This record gives sequence, structure tokens and C-alpha cells, in this order.
Amino acid sequence: MISIHVPAMSSRQDVRAISARICDVPGVQTLQADLATRTVEVTGCADPCAVGAAIRAAGYALDPRADGSSLPAPARTGGPSVDTFFSTDTTGLPEATTTRVVELADGETLDLRPAPVAKRLGETTVRMLGYNGSVPGPTLRVQQGSEVVVHVTNDTDLETTVHWHGLRLQNRYDGVPHDTQQPIPPGGGFTYRLSFPDPGLYWYHPHIREDYTQEMGLYGTILVEATEPDYWPPAHRDVVLTVDDVLIEDGVIAPFSRTETNYAAMGRYGNVLLVAGETDLTLTAHAGEVVRLWLTNTANSRVFDVRLPGARMKLVGGDSGRVEHEEFISSVVLAPSERAVVDVLFEQPGELTLEHHTPDRTYRLASITVTGETPEPSLRQAFEELRRAPELAAEREQLGAWLTAPPDKILAAVAEMDDPAADRTGPMSYACPMHPEVVSDQPGRCPNCGMKLMATSAASVAGHDMGHDMGHDMGHDMGQSEARHDSSATAHAGAAHTHVGHASGTADGIEWEDDMAELNRQTTPATMRWKLLDRTTGGNSPPIDWQFTAGERVKIRLVNEMDSDHPMHHPFHIHGAGRFLVLSRDGVPEPNLVWKDTVLIRTGQTIDILFDVTNPGLWMAHCHIAEHMHSGMMFGFTVVAGATS
Repeated sequence: MISIHVPAMSSRQDVRAISARICDVPGVQTLQADLATRTVEVTGCADPCAVGAAIRAAGYALDPRADGSSLPAPARTGGPSVDTFFSTDTTGLPEATTTRVVELADGETLDLRPAPVAKRLGETTVRMLGYNGSVPGPTLRVQQGSEVVVHVTNDTDLETTVHWHGLRLQNRYDGVPHDTQQPIPPGGGFTYRLSFPDPGLYWYHPHIREDYTQEMGLYGTILVEATEPDYWPPAHRDVVLTVDDVLIEDGVIAPFSRTETNYAAMGRYGNVLLVAGETDLTLTAHAGEVVRLWLTNTANSRVFDVRLPGARMKLVGGDSGRVEHEEFISSVVLAPSERAVVDVLFEQPGELTLEHHTPDRTYRLASITVTGETPEPSLRQAFEELRRAPELAAEREQLGAWLTAPPDKILAAVAEMDDPAADRTGPMSYACPMHPEVVSDQPGRCPNCGMKLMATSAASVAGHDMGHDMGHDMGHDMGQSEARHDSSATAHAGAAHTHVGHASGTADGIEWEDDMAELNRQTTPATMRWKLLDRTTGGNSPPIDWQFTAGERVKIRLVNEMDSDHPMHHPFHIHGAGRFLVLSRDGVPEPNLVWKDTVLIRTGQTIDILFDVTNPGLWMAHCHIAEHMHSGMMFGFTVVAGATS
């Protein structure tokens, strides 16, 4: 072990700066920093002089007695041990480029290279990860029925794969580490062969440490153009947009541990919103123009409610193709990994704002300038038509029996959460981290949200410390978010963002904000265990040996149980074994069908889906909140070949 005393290391910010440098030293295996003794300890075969040089390069002087030399580890005095982090250093990184649109014909090949980049976010330049140098990565445009080859070369410092989200493809190319392929090591490569049987909007991202890699920018979209000429209604042009958030602290994306996932309770919520990778996206449209927005939520945990006041919106598609019947809408709700296809008619010149709404706040996503130029041809009349999809109308005619049939499988979402204060001594009370006004002298659950009450000292509860500083600061800047109820949010003096109070956090079964950020930050898979349980026969264990046959249809009931230590929403995703229709939500038949691969299960909700099984192989299903998946909310199932598959 290499042990070095760094006198000026006195805060977590210092640790992050030092860790970012040391992690780039060859041979470093683990790193720990003790703030009480101001000591850095490194294991592995790294050169001690190189470690010392890395600390100096970060701007910190070393104790003259330990300048890069190997010394006995100092005695610890109870100071907090800080784990090694992925680097946040931007030194020498190429500047992120603009996202390209890559059109691929049948049989063509794409080289895809994930690597670190320096990305400008507002007034800050941060280290991110990008495919082919951009965040998001290239937008791929392909034809339905085509096949392309993608060569991936891993230029990051951790293993990776690429998962092609929503595509019904050969199992060997699904990108699940150890199930469908071996992880791609740093410097290594893998070749994927992708097929596109369905039109619509899809996306790609890693399936190793998604909590880190996806948050850092490794995602891109795939637009599959329909072979049927009139599959979509007419539009003047396409605009592909991702909606995302990142957590910025001390001028960097809040560092990630190399060894464990945190924010396991709720997932990591960001305090800066990104649209198409930008904090200040500006778009231009023309009066009378119909623009098709292809929207994908790439955030780790945040649900978006997208609106465009001053323009008319029409929902035309979802995850995997068009909707059963087009409908005029005022907003579209997207859970992590869900997609929506929305046609927008800009009726008159002016300045508009694409917005994200929560029950108590409005956030600016993008600015749109609508000019007076008139597009040709006019599509106003076509926009007024609400078309129907005949293939989904045919599906509707067959759903009666499925709606009344018992489910073939029942899957429940539950959580077990350790109480970090459970071992304390002395007088104790119990409070809800999300509703600190809820206090009890006995363990129990919050009557407002169902969450497990956490132990705290009686004095803390009396002073309401349980709720102090529990929410993230949120927003692009002070002028870009607007409170609809002044009582729900206050602006911190000198803060760079707008604070969101807990009143805005939970509504309609969705946790719109992280209202227990400090507790959430501390939770890991060791202390927060998210589970998907097989309730088909009343059991209490994960799904084991689920097996389906290609060509069959299966009714699955998804139950987001309230009898859970932390009930919250879950975007449930099934990999490329097939696709599904939502049959009903809480017993109410789904009014507008669309083929999907992800569905948002709100808190306490029960959803029935009809899973159309098509592709043999070993597949995965999981919650698409990355931190929930890493905390156990996933399982595998097998599809065997049918007579005609």
C-alpha cells in the first residue's frame, strides 16, 4: 500500500480533485482518502512517485516526509473514508462535437467509439462520455427491414456493451454482459449486427454501470423509417430530441464511485436539464409548419411532462411505431427510456418555449423562434385529420378475451430499505424523509406516501432536522424555472439554481423531484434492495425459470405494491424478446394502443400488459431507473423457438 499525507486535503471537493488525477495513474487498483488524517491510500502496482506527481498535478503539496514514498498506513482516527471516483478531469480531452445524423443503407457499416469528451454546459466545462465524440451520440436513420453492422471500440476506462433499446433483434446482439456477450474491455471491440423489423424511435446505451455511463452521456437515438409510404401523417421535417438531467456539484458532474452505485433509493436526479445534450437549446420554425418531434427520455430517474404552449400538439406515435388513433394533446409524459412521436403545428410567428412541468413548477427545455415565412406545401388541413392505425384497430377487436382473462404471470415491485440510524441509542422517534412533518414514536409507514419511517433522535424531530436540505437545487439557472405556487419553493441567496421544495416531489404516483437527496445519496445496493417478485402463485421470491415460446402471447400483471419500504414509480422495460400492448391500468382498458417496450408503473398502480413473444434467447427485464436495476430490480427469462420461429 502507498500512503501519502496531503495537508491541504480538507473537503470532499479536494478528494474529488485528487482522486480524478490518481485514477489516471497506471497500476492504481483502489484509492481511499481519510479526511480526518488527510491521508491518501492507494493499492495496486502503481509507482509511488507517479502517485505523488498526480497529487501535485492536482494542485496539492505533499508532506515532505511522504513525497511519493511508500510509508506505513497511519492510524485512523474515525474520519470518513472516501471511495475512489471515476475521473472528472477535462485536461487534454477533445471538445464534444455536434450530434451527427448518420443515414445507413441496408448492409452498411458504422464504427462507434465511446470515449471521454469535454462538454460545455452553460458556463461550465465538464468531463462526459460520448459516442463518436458527441452527446448524444450519432442519430442513426435506417430503413425498416434493413440490417446494418456496428463495430464498437471501447475507448473508455471501464468495460462496456451496447444495448439497442427496443429493437427486436438476435439475442446475441442485445448487449447484456455475460448473458448475450462478454463485456468489451477498455481498448477492445465487438461487432453487432442489427435488424430493424419495426418502424419508430429507438435508442442505444451501455448495459454496464448505466448509472454512471448513461448519466455521463453515452446514449444515442435510432430512427427507423417505415416502408409503408403513408405510415405517418405528413410533416415538413423531423426534429429528434433527447430529454435528460445531470447533477452538477462544484463545477463537475457529481462524481461516481468506481466500486458501488449510490442514489439507490430514488435514482440520481440532476439539477441541470439537457435537451439534445444542451442546456440552452434554441430552435427555429415557420408559421404554418408541421414539425415532427421524436422525443426520448434518457434520464436515470426523472419523469418529464413535456409541453409547448402557443403551439398545437398531436400525438402520433410511441415506443415502437404509431398509435391506434392520433389525438390532440396538451402534454406528453415520458418516463426514463420511453419515447413519444409528437407532431407540432406552429400557427403564428413569435417566441415559444418547450417546457417541462411538475405539479408545482415549470422548467424551460428549449426556446423556439417562429418566423413569418410560409412553408410549402401547406399541411394545416392534414394536421387536423386524426388518423387511425388499421393494424392496431385489428388488435383492439381481439382484446376483449385478454382483458377478462386471468394473468399468466404476476410481477410485483417492492423495496427493502435499511434504516441508517436504527442502531442509535437513546430516545428515538421516527419520521418520513419525504414528509418530515410526519412523526411517530413507533416504527411504521408514512400515511402520505407509504414510505418507511426512519429513526432519528427525538431532539432532531423536534427541530425538524429530518427534512433539512433534503431536496436538490434544480433548474438551468435562476431565471429558467418558475414556481406555480410560491409556497412550494424558495430561492437560496447566492445559489446558482432554484431550490425545489418537497411539495413538488410526489403527485399522481410520480416522484417528480428528489425530496430526500441527502438520504438518497447515501443509499447503495447494500442498504437499498429493490425487488421484482413473482406473485403468480402468491410467492415471495424473484421470477425463476420463466420460459415462453416464440409466437405466443402472454398476459403479465405488473403490481407496484404500496406495502414497500419506499413506494415510487418504476419504468418497466422488456428487452428485445418481443413487444407489448398495455391492456389496462388499474382495471381501466387502455384507450389508445401502441406497441411498447417500456411502461411507467406509477406508485400503487396495477398494469396489465399483453406480451407478444417473437425472438428466442435469454432475455432481461428490469426497472429502467439505472440505480434500481443495479440494486436488484431485474431478472432474466428464456424464450424457446416455436414451430415457425
